[in-house]
Amino acid sequence: MSEIDALLQENRKFAPSREFRREALVSDDSLYKSAAADPEAFWEKQAGELQWFEKWKSVCDWKAPHVKWFEGGTLNASVNCLDRHVTGARRNKAALIWEGEPGDRRTLTYWDLYVETQKFANALTKLGVKRGDRVAIYMPMIPETAIAMLACARIGAIHSVVFGGFSPESLRDRIEDAKAKVLITADGGYRRGTIVPLKRNADKALEGCPSIEHVVVVQRRPAAGGDEAFAEMRAGRDHWWHDVIRNEPAKCEPAKMKAEDVLYILYTSGTTGKPKGIVHTTGGYLTGAAATTKLVFDLKEDDVFWCTADVGWVTGHSYLVYGPLANGATCVMYEGAPDWPEKDRFWSICERYGVTILYTAPTAIRAFMKWGDQWPAKHDLSQLRLLGSVGEPINPEAWIWYQQKIGGGRCPIVDTWWQTETGAIVISPLPGVTETKPGSATMPLPGFSAALLDANAKEIKVGGGLLALTRPWPSIARTIWGDDARYVQTYFSKWPNRPDLYFPGDGAKRDEDGYYWILGRVDDVLNVAGHRIGTMEVESALVEHPAVAEAAVVGKSHELKGQALAAFVTLREGFQHSSDLRDELRDFVGEKIGAIAKPDDILFSADLPKTRSGKIMRRLLRDIAEGRAMGDTSTLADPNVVAALKEQYEGKE
Repeated sequence: MSEIDALLQENRKFAPSREFRREALVSDDSLYKSAAADPEAFWEKQAGELQWFEKWKSVCDWKAPHVKWFEGGTLNASVNCLDRHVTGARRNKAALIWEGEPGDRRTLTYWDLYVETQKFANALTKLGVKRGDRVAIYMPMIPETAIAMLACARIGAIHSVVFGGFSPESLRDRIEDAKAKVLITADGGYRRGTIVPLKRNADKALEGCPSIEHVVVVQRRPAAGGDEAFAEMRAGRDHWWHDVIRNEPAKCEPAKMKAEDVLYILYTSGTTGKPKGIVHTTGGYLTGAAATTKLVFDLKEDDVFWCTADVGWVTGHSYLVYGPLANGATCVMYEGAPDWPEKDRFWSICERYGVTILYTAPTAIRAFMKWGDQWPAKHDLSQLRLLGSVGEPINPEAWIWYQQKIGGGRCPIVDTWWQTETGAIVISPLPGVTETKPGSATMPLPGFSAALLDANAKEIKVGGGLLALTRPWPSIARTIWGDDARYVQTYFSKWPNRPDLYFPGDGAKRDEDGYYWILGRVDDVLNVAGHRIGTMEVESALVEHPAVAEAAVVGKSHELKGQALAAFVTLREGFQHSSDLRDELRDFVGEKIGAIAKPDDILFSADLPKTRSGKIMRRLLRDIAEGRAMGDTSTLADPNVVAALKEQYEGKE
């Protein structure tokens, strides 16, 4: 049985305000209708808003499960993000407003970014980097990270950004798989007041990476004070960034890249197997990222856009670098933690730079809820006009808090569903059109097509099932680097008779209005006494209780029910855990969803195991609940959280 029981009901609705709709880029449903009537014409128009050297000869060549977009066309991603903005009024417009965790600040205009990108592109060429070579980037959140990405794009090199929170082993695996020729890193980066020793980690990784010929190191830390501990430079291999660009000219002719040429490889993380190198191409990816940035965020010329994601993740690629810069936007970039030195760091940044669009993760929103309303209340957030959510389904109560406490009740929320492999947002409201429902990503955007299916590919109009994307889109991943068979098996084999159906691995439900509610990974759907229960719904019910800040629910074996629910819960400030509260929460879930969804176990915890991107590692919680040996913890922000949880769970009453 593949259908998922849709148990939790959410009936609140929020229509776009008359004021927002009046100024919105899209204010009626005509774009949906025209895109549905001719999707290729829609995407051709979006591609036409980019700058091309040669126009394409065909729009879409779809031979399931592989697709090619805009064949015959040539372009360059850095030209679209930089060159076309420096010939007019945007030349001296802020492109990146950057703040480091210690408080240091820099603003780079489009002209600054244009000059610095070309200098570094020339430096890479001098180090022997050629078109098609792979360049690994292992960096903190500093402007040089975006410059490195754009410089690779300028000369036709393929970049592979590895999140700066990853271990040396994780970095080594990714460098080895891509056979990267050059590594770009920094001596260190700041996180919660301490230095993350990136160069030291990189040196450990490179002990097993014969493909690396050169390492370029950004000096993030002051020159004085024991830098050698973090950046021991090996003669001949290692080079300081400031040295390699010092004498380079600020002119580098851009490579004319075919639309289907690879722009970057991004490795998915968080699983125990070999990382998957997701491949994105130049023309299709840039079309998808640029179009969705403009439409979903209702992007205007004077907006200040802050996507809080690290560039080590696809969200940072698409909505901090490529999408906004292709649109000529002003982007905020912040290096450190949201609670350093105080729990209002995000809100002070929003106030200081007049942020108008904020795009962040439900995990962060729930943390803000836990810390208390007083922190955002200290700051003037009246410049905000649009809020976004990304990374996982957002609980309705977190959605409401975000709307009221951060958006002042006036900001539309775009709850976006997509993934590394889609390259761009797929399901989301259009803020000037869509009536939103807390917790629902609403409907596919114009140009995209989704369906809810059962195991036999039969469509489910209302209820729970498996999410499928039924038509290709330009920014779809083309393959897994070096392993196309794995690509086909992972994404196009769920329904063997329908190789045209893309399966993202998520379950969802659809309501009577056609709105999609993402229930999370199918792996997280549990069979409890014959009922298929999505853990997301149980988590949302728990978070609705006034005492609960965050919850993660996993399954564990049960001799009678098959599977039982185990909940890991963190409380809001001012609440204390007790056996009475545990019973109250179980009953609360029973009232909201039904007795079948009551957790057998509830464990109170000060924190949950999360990656540095903020995703809860439910795989590790399942290990704890089942009493198994722990899986890989190298990608966690704080591995100590897991050890404490395991000890607490094994000693529970």
